[in-house]
Amino acid sequence: MKSTLLFTLALFVAPSFAMTPAEQAIKQASANITAQPSHFQYYNDLAMAYARRARETSDGQFYAKAEETLRKSFAIAPENFEGMKVAAFLQLERHEYARALESATKLNKAVPDDISVYGYLVDANVELGNYKEAIVAAQWMLDIRPGNSGGLIHAAYLRELHGNLAGALEVMGMAYEVTPASESEDRAWMLAQMSHLELLSGNLAKAETAADSALRAFPDYHYALAALAQVRIAQGRYLDAVSLLGKRYQAAPHAENLFALAEAQELAGQHADAQASFRKFEGLSRAETELADNSNRELVSYYVDHAGDAAKALEVARREIARRHDIFTLDSYAWALASNKDYAEANRQIQTALAFGVKDPTVLYHAGSIALHLHENEKAEGFLKDAAARHSREAANLLAEMKGESPAGER
Repeated sequence: MKSTLLFTLALFVAPSFAMTPAEQAIKQASANITAQPSHFQYYNDLAMAYARRARETSDGQFYAKAEETLRKSFAIAPENFEGMKVAAFLQLERHEYARALESATKLNKAVPDDISVYGYLVDANVELGNYKEAIVAAQWMLDIRPGNSGGLIHAAYLRELHGNLAGALEVMGMAYEVTPASESEDRAWMLAQMSHLELLSGNLAKAETAADSALRAFPDYHYALAALAQVRIAQGRYLDAVSLLGKRYQAAPHAENLFALAEAQELAGQHADAQASFRKFEGLSRAETELADNSNRELVSYYVDHAGDAAKALEVARREIARRHDIFTLDSYAWALASNKDYAEANRQIQTALAFGVKDPTVLYHAGSIALHLHENEKAEGFLKDAAARHSREAANLLAEMKGESPAGER
């Protein structure tokens, strides 16, 4: 099925729509409100449409509009169920995962067969590191309505986190096929995810095909720009990556996006531009470090890999690990501990992250580097080979040093 799907993607040309799906939903809900201003559900519809537009554009102002609109719904019908669902969704989008989990749990008790609420339970639990609970919720989504796209998407991500990349690709492909062509942003997002999965699997050509298809489905889509940029970096086409990530940062000027641009500029030899971007990133990231929606993991990477400030890295990592224990926060914490030469604790944290089976090249590279510092060379080589096969440049460089019998020393 997968090869047929990729052939279809290579030929895919997006249908022409005057408005995006979210814009169409905003227009329809606004018209409904004009016709019946006392009907609370139309305000819920408009709030969710604004939230969808935020994902299309990465413009947080649409979340503010959604919240304002939702208040109008509650003014008419306090704590109505559909409005509370939108509120939980907005908590997820603001990265308030503990609050979102609490909200979704209450909604699930009130209406135990609502598929969207189970999706919120999956998302909140995944981000908090509660993977067993996330799996249970995802299975309920598929049991209640077999083959629904939301359930398939959540199942795909859980398979990815557990290292089943082929299975993740298969299920994401199934979700793509059941999503109508009119939902161009949803389909573009899925294509960007398939590009990411193909890249993790070491399939550069297929990753490029999927990313290109995502950009055809939804031109200049910020998620698709990022996906293609990662392919270009793996291909060694760093200037192209800088161009793509620069366009993404213009469209979505978030700190984490600036960090990705700075790293690409460094790879492209644009050192002055990279340093300027890193300095700006640090300021932006520190300004949001206490917020739920932050770029703390990128800030840890900056302090460890670029600024050489181990103390600040650990300060930020401890702040984030107090909030959540997902795989990537555990990895970030481990990397900060390693930079402070606490290799035993770093190894404990990275092993907790690896226990789920994740095949992320950065996590594997960190695991290899930590193992090397603990003189577990055979284990380190295994992690590094796995990471290098998934296009980790850092892992390939460290492997080359090992084979050349260069001392690993203090990196």
